[in-house]
Amino acid sequence: MNRRAINAWCMYDWANSAFVTTVTAALFPPFFRGLVLAGGRSGSEATAYWGYTSSVALLVVAAVAPLLGATADHTGGKKRYVACLAGIGILATGSFVLIGEGAWLAASALYVVAALGFAGGNVFYDSFLPQIARGADIDRVSSRGFAMGYLGGGILLVVNVLWVRWPHVFGMPSAEFAVRASFVSVALWWALFSIPFFRHVPEPETERRPGAFRNPVAEGFHRLTATFRDIRRYRQLMLFLVAYWVYTDGVGTIVRMATAYGDEIGVGLNDMITALVITQAVGIPSTLLFGRLARRVGAKRSILLALGVYAIVSVSAYFMRTAAHFYALAFAVATVQGGSQALSRSLFGRMVPAGKSAEFFGFYSTSSKFAGVFGPFVFGLVGHLMGHSRAAIASLVAFFVVGGILLTRVDIEEGIRAAQR
Repeated sequence: MNRRAINAWCMYDWANSAFVTTVTAALFPPFFRGLVLAGGRSGSEATAYWGYTSSVALLVVAAVAPLLGATADHTGGKKRYVACLAGIGILATGSFVLIGEGAWLAASALYVVAALGFAGGNVFYDSFLPQIARGADIDRVSSRGFAMGYLGGGILLVVNVLWVRWPHVFGMPSAEFAVRASFVSVALWWALFSIPFFRHVPEPETERRPGAFRNPVAEGFHRLTATFRDIRRYRQLMLFLVAYWVYTDGVGTIVRMATAYGDEIGVGLNDMITALVITQAVGIPSTLLFGRLARRVGAKRSILLALGVYAIVSVSAYFMRTAAHFYALAFAVATVQGGSQALSRSLFGRMVPAGKSAEFFGFYSTSSKFAGVFGPFVFGLVGHLMGHSRAAIASLVAFFVVGGILLTRVDIEEGIRAAQR
């Protein structure tokens, strides 16, 4: 293994995870709800509109991810794609500071662009994993990347929490100003700590056919069509994608809607973001422990354990009333979130055929993003119709139960053998 390349690869998780922690999970949902409320809408409508915004963002990413992956596998230059998409995400995130009071439609549009940059870049970033780590190391390296993400995102989130709680100590006029300053800090953090990835992770060799650079987009569509045909040959990989699609919808909805839901039922912003800081701290060792657990009982069983915890959390959240309840559920999620994501990524990587990593990781990303469209949309719709979001949060248990049942039917060893053939 090239340790320098692995360390640099993990640093990109450190860099862009700040977007997930500070923006998607902590500050942007309550900030967005405040914009909607300032526009004269009700609390349940504000939560619902955030759910709809999340769904649109994921739909846009899902539409372009497989094309991006297919094009990159054909033309090479995966690092250029990461740079372009990360740049889009960084600029859009920094632009949050310009959003005016009540301008929730502009906030929706900017968030969609930022999410495209974040998730689109990850299509190519994830595709480097099978090339920098091999065999038994892939679970450990994937878990390490997520752990670095928890650490990096958590450090900046702690700084942002201090700004929001005590803005005058840091020379800021108000908490609202501190929230906007936090968005700018995410953009700068993402840009700065992405540099090691671009300097030290080698660009993989790619076989290029005549005409690749004359019309790479057309060739990307051609390869994408071929992938749809080829994927039928990988039955276990396809089954895993369906299972992943279902259970990651529930996971993503919890991440995106937690602070919006807490804000709606009256949990204070300070308590919510403090709980998320604790989540980051707990998530670091938990993610690493999941990597070790996978070596003992297997990645599939470890993921199933995580889904059981998520099911309990989604039911318990229906009865949440106080900040203490929010803290307890955040802690429970922290014990399984990073591990389940890391092992899902590495499990998929083991079943990916050689030479099609970006293309197949495009499908991996697409499956999660298309699935993610459904969860926040249903959450928002149920909350909109019911006038509150308690029933919406409890309904997420279905995603974990159905996803877990499908996952039990995946034969991992057969999927690996099929990829090798």
